[in-house]
Amino acid sequence: MAGRLQDKVVLITGASRGVGEACALACAREGAHLALAAKTVEPNAKLPGTLLDVKARVEALGRRAIAIQTDVRFEEQVDAMVEETVRTFGRLDALINNAGAISWGSVADWTAKRFDLVVGVNVRAAFLASRAAIPHLRKQGGHVVMMSPPINPKAAAGKAPYLTSKIGMTLLAQAIDEEEEDVHACALWPVTAVKTAATVNLGMAGDDQMRTPEVLADATLELLAQDPKKAKFRAWLDEEVLRELAGVTDLGRYDCVPGSTPEPLSIALVDPDWRRV
Repeated sequence: MAGRLQDKVVLITGASRGVGEACALACAREGAHLALAAKTVEPNAKLPGTLLDVKARVEALGRRAIAIQTDVRFEEQVDAMVEETVRTFGRLDALINNAGAISWGSVADWTAKRFDLVVGVNVRAAFLASRAAIPHLRKQGGHVVMMSPPINPKAAAGKAPYLTSKIGMTLLAQAIDEEEEDVHACALWPVTAVKTAATVNLGMAGDDQMRTPEVLADATLELLAQDPKKAKFRAWLDEEVLRELAGVTDLGRYDCVPGSTPEPLSIALVDPDWRRV
């Protein structure tokens, strides 16, 4: 039985672990071929998981995959990433801008170097990848998914430089969706903390307050399964996607600790008046 993404080609940045890996496996199970991009090819004791590990897992599911070592801060590498994807598979159906850098702190305490890193890996890289991908996505109708939040002014304190870079991604998605007739773009963000190497290192929450990366992967899959010519921009929360598009109301399957009740992040507590950008 064919999957919902049968023989489509999905390019994922930040695909060596965490949410990127989970998205790759979810798409592969639905029949997609994967272009996997990230910096990590060699094993690193501090950051488990490499592109080659994920590539092997995708291939074990019977799908084709390529690993493209890419530092998304550099325009020429991002352009080459898209070109290699299309050269290998002959098409591109979806881009998931998942690569990200996270750091919190007050405006007064941020250095220019840290600001440039976060902006470069988040909004600038998403812009570069989307710009390179759009001409190919137009050909059969495609998707761009930004891992970025709805606007929530109440969440700015202590996170403003980081959120500036992430909300910029959401604005890019809105622009792409309105500018491109055959390309659908949207944003996706978790309601609760998701357990990844970055969130663990940041000490965001204990396991009982986290969900697995599969919650975002399953939501991403539902977004990609939509008809790109009919879907409209929205800054989604993962719970909204699963409830409205998949009919999932019990999210306990995603809890890192079975039976726990993870609390929503302040970033996700969006005032209804700010639901859409």
